[in-house]
Amino acid sequence: MIRGETARYAINGAFSTLVHFSVLSVAIEGFDMPSASLANLLAACIGITTSFIGSKYYVFRRHRDPLHEQAAKFVALYGVIALLHAGVMALVTDIGGVNYRIGLVLATALQVLLSFSGNRRLVFK
Repeated sequence: MIRGETARYAINGAFSTLVHFSVLSVAIEGFDMPSASLANLLAACIGITTSFIGSKYYVFRRHRDPLHEQAAKFVALYGVIALLHAGVMALVTDIGGVNYRIGLVLATALQVLLSFSGNRRLVFK
């Protein structure tokens, strides 16, 4: 049995990312979706939903708020994080001229930290 929220969070994140990538791949390669960005939007929604379910029932086992309140807080948190992610990418790559891969790593590291902390302190308290 995996112990600790941090380890469970990592497992849930990896699984949700796998779901995201799988849906993206099937949409583009299996269903010949012509738009990768729309396929990615669909895949992101399914991956984020997977992350919410895993966070609620696997990662953060102690929580008292009703499902609809947690879902609303989760969506709000991820909306803010997505904007910050885009902001970091803009600052590092568009303005700073650094390779987009480095910007992505930095933005994703911030995303992981904010997501874990926000979920633990705000969503699944």
